[in-house]
Amino acid sequence: MKPVFQDKVLAWGLLVFILMTFYFHFLTEQAWFPFLDSANLAFHEAGHLFVGLASDRLNVYGGTFLQLAIPIYIYLRFKRSAQMLASWWVMIWIAQNLLNVARYLGDARTQLLPLVGGGMHDWTEILSRWGVLVWDTKIAFLIKLIALFLMARVLWLLFNIFLHDHWHSMHNKTIDGE
Repeated sequence: MKPVFQDKVLAWGLLVFILMTFYFHFLTEQAWFPFLDSANLAFHEAGHLFVGLASDRLNVYGGTFLQLAIPIYIYLRFKRSAQMLASWWVMIWIAQNLLNVARYLGDARTQLLPLVGGGMHDWTEILSRWGVLVWDTKIAFLIKLIALFLMARVLWLLFNIFLHDHWHSMHNKTIDGE
Protein backbone atom coordinates (compact mmCIF):
# COMPACT_ATOMS: atom_id res chain seq x y z
CA MET A 1 0.00 0.00 0.00
CA LYS A 2 1.27 3.46 -0.92
CA PRO A 3 1.98 5.99 1.80
CA VAL A 4 -0.73 8.62 2.29
CA PHE A 5 1.80 11.36 1.47
CA GLN A 6 2.39 9.88 -2.00
CA ASP A 7 -1.35 9.85 -2.72
CA LYS A 8 -1.64 13.49 -1.66
CA VAL A 9 1.26 14.49 -3.91
CA LEU A 10 -0.35 12.60 -6.82
CA ALA A 11 -3.72 14.23 -6.12
CA TRP A 12 -2.26 17.75 -5.97
CA GLY A 13 -0.15 17.01 -9.04
CA LEU A 14 -3.30 15.92 -10.86
CA LEU A 15 -5.01 19.17 -9.94
CA VAL A 16 -2.04 21.11 -11.37
CA PHE A 17 -2.17 18.92 -14.50
CA ILE A 18 -5.86 19.77 -14.99
CA LEU A 19 -5.14 23.48 -14.56
CA MET A 20 -2.27 23.25 -17.07
CA THR A 21 -4.56 21.50 -19.55
CA PHE A 22 -7.13 24.28 -19.18
CA TYR A 23 -4.41 26.90 -19.53
CA PHE A 24 -2.83 25.47 -22.68
CA HIS A 25 -6.13 24.68 -24.40
CA PHE A 26 -8.18 27.72 -23.50
CA LEU A 27 -5.77 30.54 -22.63
CA THR A 28 -3.02 30.23 -25.23
CA GLU A 29 -3.30 31.09 -28.89
CA GLN A 30 -1.77 27.82 -30.09
CA ALA A 31 -3.83 25.54 -27.78
CA TRP A 32 -0.83 23.21 -27.62
CA PHE A 33 0.26 21.37 -24.43
CA PRO A 34 3.96 21.05 -25.37
CA PHE A 35 5.13 17.66 -24.07
CA LEU A 36 1.79 15.88 -24.05
CA ASP A 37 0.60 17.06 -27.45
CA SER A 38 3.90 16.06 -29.03
CA ALA A 39 3.34 12.51 -27.76
CA ASN A 40 -0.30 12.60 -28.89
CA LEU A 41 0.78 13.72 -32.36
CA ALA A 42 3.31 10.87 -32.56
CA PHE A 43 0.56 8.36 -31.65
CA HIS A 44 -1.76 9.99 -34.19
CA GLU A 45 0.75 9.73 -37.02
CA ALA A 46 1.70 6.17 -36.04
CA GLY A 47 -1.99 5.27 -36.25
CA HIS A 48 -2.04 6.33 -39.89
CA LEU A 49 1.04 4.21 -40.55
CA PHE A 50 -0.27 1.04 -38.87
CA VAL A 51 -3.83 1.24 -40.16
CA GLY A 52 -2.52 2.24 -43.59
CA LEU A 53 -0.61 -1.04 -43.77
CA ALA A 54 -3.92 -2.89 -43.49
CA SER A 55 -6.12 -0.64 -45.65
CA ASP A 56 -5.69 2.53 -47.69
CA ARG A 57 -9.38 3.31 -47.26
CA LEU A 58 -9.24 3.06 -43.45
CA ASN A 59 -5.90 4.91 -43.18
CA VAL A 60 -7.65 8.23 -42.53
CA TYR A 61 -9.25 6.82 -39.35
CA GLY A 62 -6.02 5.42 -37.92
CA GLY A 63 -4.65 8.68 -36.56
CA THR A 64 -7.48 9.62 -34.24
CA PHE A 65 -8.10 5.95 -33.43
CA LEU A 66 -4.59 5.29 -32.08
CA GLN A 67 -4.36 8.75 -30.50
CA LEU A 68 -7.36 7.80 -28.33
CA ALA A 69 -6.85 4.03 -28.11
CA ILE A 70 -3.50 4.23 -26.32
CA PRO A 71 -4.64 6.36 -23.36
CA ILE A 72 -7.95 4.44 -23.15
CA TYR A 73 -6.03 1.17 -22.94
CA ILE A 74 -3.73 2.57 -20.23
CA TYR A 75 -6.75 3.94 -18.35
CA LEU A 76 -8.41 0.51 -18.39
CA ARG A 77 -5.21 -1.16 -17.14
CA PHE A 78 -4.97 1.25 -14.19
CA LYS A 79 -8.68 0.95 -13.48
CA ARG A 80 -8.52 -2.88 -13.43
CA SER A 81 -5.57 -2.81 -11.05
CA ALA A 82 -7.46 -0.41 -8.75
CA GLN A 83 -4.91 2.39 -9.16
CA MET A 84 -7.48 5.11 -8.72
CA LEU A 85 -5.31 8.23 -8.94
CA ALA A 86 -3.31 6.87 -11.86
CA SER A 87 -6.53 6.14 -13.75
CA TRP A 88 -7.68 9.72 -13.09
CA TRP A 89 -4.41 11.08 -14.51
CA VAL A 90 -5.03 9.08 -17.67
CA MET A 91 -8.68 10.20 -17.77
CA ILE A 92 -7.39 13.77 -18.00
CA TRP A 93 -5.03 12.66 -20.77
CA ILE A 94 -8.03 11.21 -22.63
CA ALA A 95 -9.98 14.45 -22.09
CA GLN A 96 -7.02 16.49 -23.29
CA ASN A 97 -6.82 14.27 -26.38
CA LEU A 98 -10.54 14.81 -27.00
CA LEU A 99 -9.96 18.58 -26.87
CA ASN A 100 -7.36 18.11 -29.62
CA VAL A 101 -9.70 15.93 -31.66
CA ALA A 102 -12.45 18.53 -31.27
CA ARG A 103 -10.12 21.30 -32.43
CA TYR A 104 -8.95 19.29 -35.44
CA LEU A 105 -12.47 18.12 -36.32
CA GLY A 106 -13.85 21.65 -35.99
CA ASP A 107 -11.26 22.78 -38.54
CA ALA A 108 -12.51 20.37 -41.24
CA ARG A 109 -14.11 23.03 -43.43
CA THR A 110 -11.84 26.01 -42.80
CA GLN A 111 -8.60 23.96 -42.74
CA LEU A 112 -6.62 26.67 -40.97
CA LEU A 113 -4.60 24.35 -38.71
CA PRO A 114 -1.16 23.38 -39.97
CA LEU A 115 -0.93 19.70 -40.91
CA VAL A 116 2.10 17.50 -40.36
CA GLY A 117 3.69 17.05 -43.77
CA GLY A 118 0.83 18.90 -45.49
CA GLY A 119 -1.53 16.63 -47.33
CA MET A 120 -5.15 15.84 -46.64
CA HIS A 121 -7.11 16.91 -43.56
CA ASP A 122 -8.33 13.69 -41.90
CA TRP A 123 -11.60 15.08 -40.66
CA THR A 124 -12.47 16.79 -43.94
CA GLU A 125 -12.16 13.37 -45.59
CA ILE A 126 -14.02 11.50 -42.83
CA LEU A 127 -16.90 13.94 -42.50
CA SER A 128 -17.20 14.21 -46.29
CA ARG A 129 -17.45 10.42 -46.57
CA TRP A 130 -20.22 10.43 -43.99
CA GLY A 131 -21.99 13.41 -45.59
CA VAL A 132 -21.81 15.54 -42.44
CA LEU A 133 -19.00 17.99 -43.24
CA VAL A 134 -21.32 20.96 -42.59
CA TRP A 135 -21.70 19.75 -39.01
CA ASP A 136 -17.97 19.85 -38.24
CA THR A 137 -18.18 22.59 -35.60
CA LYS A 138 -21.29 21.10 -33.95
CA ILE A 139 -19.67 17.67 -33.67
CA ALA A 140 -16.48 19.31 -32.40
CA PHE A 141 -18.49 21.16 -29.76
CA LEU A 142 -20.03 17.87 -28.58
CA ILE A 143 -16.60 16.25 -28.30
CA LYS A 144 -15.33 19.28 -26.37
CA LEU A 145 -18.29 18.91 -23.97
CA ILE A 146 -17.39 15.26 -23.41
CA ALA A 147 -13.78 16.28 -22.67
CA LEU A 148 -14.92 18.96 -20.22
CA PHE A 149 -17.27 16.48 -18.56
CA LEU A 150 -14.36 14.05 -18.01
CA MET A 151 -12.28 16.87 -16.51
CA ALA A 152 -15.16 17.97 -14.30
CA ARG A 153 -15.62 14.35 -13.17
CA VAL A 154 -11.98 14.11 -12.09
CA LEU A 155 -12.20 17.50 -10.37
CA TRP A 156 -15.27 16.28 -8.49
CA LEU A 157 -13.48 13.09 -7.44
CA LEU A 158 -10.46 15.12 -6.29
CA PHE A 159 -12.71 17.54 -4.42
CA ASN A 160 -14.24 14.59 -2.58
CA ILE A 161 -10.80 13.27 -1.64
CA PHE A 162 -9.68 16.67 -0.38
CA LEU A 163 -12.97 17.16 1.47
CA HIS A 164 -12.70 13.67 2.98
CA ASP A 165 -9.10 14.33 4.12
CA HIS A 166 -10.12 17.69 5.59
CA TRP A 167 -13.11 16.16 7.42
CA HIS A 168 -10.97 13.35 8.84
CA SER A 169 -8.25 15.74 9.98
CA MET A 170 -10.85 17.98 11.65
CA HIS A 171 -12.64 14.97 13.20
CA ASN A 172 -9.38 13.49 14.52
CA LYS A 173 -8.44 16.83 16.09
CA THR A 174 -11.81 16.95 17.88
CA ILE A 175 -11.53 13.38 19.13
CA ASP A 176 -7.92 13.79 20.26
CA GLY A 177 -8.76 17.04 22.03
CA GLU A 178 -6.40 19.14 19.92
